[in-house]
Amino acid sequence: MSQENAQNNEIDASLEITPEMQSFYQRADAIIGVANSQLGPDAHSGQVGASLLYAAARYSASVASIGFVKGDDFAKEKDDIVEFYTKQYRQMLSDNLTDYAQNFDKYIQLNQDDKPAK
Repeated sequence: MSQENAQNNEIDASLEITPEMQSFYQRADAIIGVANSQLGPDAHSGQVGASLLYAAARYSASVASIGFVKGDDFAKEKDDIVEFYTKQYRQMLSDNLTDYAQNFDKYIQLNQDDKPAK
């Protein structure tokens, strides 16, 4: 079981997981799977994480541009767009750090289980 799936299973039992939420977590797990597949002798987790963060920023800029007709109008909204994405990221990061800290021993064990046998 991946760490992400374990985290998803830890969601408050009183919270109903809607099909939309399940799809959200499945997409996130798929992207994390691609990131994990990039790990190796030429790229450690910090490098892969930096690439993933850059990809998220690049994709978010593209998504944010949808609906604008002129670049000047888009540029005028830059600060609000940055504020929106920063707030979302801060909350998601905080939630995941809290979850990881609360389940640290279990997640560390999962990470050890996911490593190939030598």
